[in-house]
Amino acid sequence: MHYSNVNPKDHPHRRYNPLTGRWVLVSPQCAKPPWQGKVEKIHAKPGTPYDHSCHLCPGNTRMDGNKNPDYTDTQVFPDDFPALLDNTPVPGDKDNLFLIAPARGTARVICYSPEHHKTLSTLTPIEIQRVVDTWIEQTVLLGKDYQWVQVFENKASARGCSTRHPHGQVWATDFLPSEVQTEDSQQKQWQSTHNTTMLIEYARRELQSGERIVTENDHWLAVVPHWAAWPFETMLLPKRPVLRLPELKRKERQSLAITLKQLTTKYDNLFEAPFPYSMGWHGAPYGRSTDSHWQLHAHFYPPLLNYTSVCKFTTGFEMLAETQRGLTPEKAAEHLRDLSDTHSLSA
Repeated sequence: MHYSNVNPKDHPHRRYNPLTGRWVLVSPQCAKPPWQGKVEKIHAKPGTPYDHSCHLCPGNTRMDGNKNPDYTDTQVFPDDFPALLDNTPVPGDKDNLFLIAPARGTARVICYSPEHHKTLSTLTPIEIQRVVDTWIEQTVLLGKDYQWVQVFENKASARGCSTRHPHGQVWATDFLPSEVQTEDSQQKQWQSTHNTTMLIEYARRELQSGERIVTENDHWLAVVPHWAAWPFETMLLPKRPVLRLPELKRKERQSLAITLKQLTTKYDNLFEAPFPYSMGWHGAPYGRSTDSHWQLHAHFYPPLLNYTSVCKFTTGFEMLAETQRGLTPEKAAEHLRDLSDTHSLSA
């Protein structure tokens, strides 16, 4: 990749995110001290498979008063405090300066396992595949009635998770959310200008380079994006054109489970502690005639910087001007790539 006189390993520079149309300021000189990724370890205590006080464990009572079934596999619950409702009234008169729009939808919780202590990184690939199948089942079901289906997870309290039982969520909306609108517009514009699908071309270029790859197999590629804003941000992409999760073939689902196991294990192994993140899937919306500009992908946004007690915070320059990072995406990918695929707790 040609940077003229700029050395991206040493010189401050900006990187363009074609999915959002926004720029990221990269300041590698701020991260010149030697890597100190494991200077502060947290010795995780062995978890317990059942917690009598947990609202999501099998047989326990949830916050809405309903009793959970004694489930033995991945389980879906309605969200007890949903951010969306399917019967919201339509606002009255419109005011261009104080505009209000209707928002209808639904929210559900997906418990990955009946065992209270098992995260994606500590599940087996077969167990993770059942999670993947549940994501797909919920996407198909909700996509019949809603324009957008958002599958996501907030892992650990550092990412706003208030319940310790590992789980993900699925929200469905009758509108296209702002971030998705941006990606939709950017991908469409790219296809119109370049006559290619942006993320398919991007995956091809990353496979050629190899410098930002974290893990890959026959069907999937995980990279630290060239434009990554979070220190150890990654993006997960299928290697063939895929619009939405339900289009994944059986072998691709099996392969995805293995990739998720590897990636989340590397995250935990980075500091030998449970690694917080927010992750979610982006695919083509529902109810439209053409979406060939889309490519399915997942974003992982972890907040940790260089050890377990230091998070990347959005501060003055970033809040007022532009996103900034010190550790380059290439160096972050190198750290993750070199980590073992065997979880430190089972080693």
